[in-house]
Amino acid sequence: MKNSIILALVALIWSSAFGQQDPMVTQYMFNGLYLNPAYTGSHDYWTSTISYRSQWVGAQFKGAPQTAIAAVDGPIHGKNMGLGFIFSHDQIGVTKTNSFMAQYAYQIKLKKTSKLAMGINAGVSQFSSNLTDVLIWDEQDQVYSNRLNKLIPRFGAGLYYYSDKHYIGLSVPTLFAYDDGNDFSFDLSKASFLRRHYLLTAGLILQVSDNVKLKPSTLLKYVPNAPFEADINFSAIFKDQFWVGASYRTGDAVAILFEYQSNSFFRIGYSYDITFSGLRSYQNGSHEIMIGVDFGKNLTKVKTPRYF
Repeated sequence: MKNSIILALVALIWSSAFGQQDPMVTQYMFNGLYLNPAYTGSHDYWTSTISYRSQWVGAQFKGAPQTAIAAVDGPIHGKNMGLGFIFSHDQIGVTKTNSFMAQYAYQIKLKKTSKLAMGINAGVSQFSSNLTDVLIWDEQDQVYSNRLNKLIPRFGAGLYYYSDKHYIGLSVPTLFAYDDGNDFSFDLSKASFLRRHYLLTAGLILQVSDNVKLKPSTLLKYVPNAPFEADINFSAIFKDQFWVGASYRTGDAVAILFEYQSNSFFRIGYSYDITFSGLRSYQNGSHEIMIGVDFGKNLTKVKTPRYF
């Protein structure tokens, strides 16, 4: 019975690693750069974030996911352009992924307070698996006697429409990729083991009073041959400093979120995921912390602060 449970957990971890090829984070609503290159430079100042996610805390098995992400982006003044960079480290089981992506966006002003941005990203990901750490039944199988290591160039694109009150974005973070073990092709399934993730994000700000605002938002995720996923998020913002919210991820978890904007320079966020999938009996949820530093932001001069 115990072996059956372990095998089931291993299967769940493996399916999660294959289905979620990009790092999973809960606090993406505090920085859309993680999801869409067109978000790059959408603020009037440079901003940076560092986040760390520890998934399935207290798990009764090894190899629970650990994710660290560092990002920075800002506008190129006078050019209607934005530039950004993201570094991420993701580990699950015996597999590690290190990625570095450069992002660029061009904004077109449509109305007084709204813009349409078009973005692209380009970079490289290193995928490595130490198969010697895998529990195997056929010790003579040579495939498990070494360490797999691949360096894969990746390219993506996105669109982002936003104003001071609402936004909607569509992105494909990995539109093309090339694995040197395959022939180059615009058909991603022939050029790489990576798959296209189609992401749709949307949200708006509702003014309740001078000191209270509400922010509903959503993230829809589609990957061919994988279950459709949706995040439904809802946050309350008090005095433009305190954020309290909740998130529901279909088939996976619910989360509580907090963010505190201490001043025009520093902010910190925390989230806790409560899993209700088949893993709920073998772990104690997931913790995620985010620290952000903004450069050149002055809240006293901003009549309509941005909330995304």
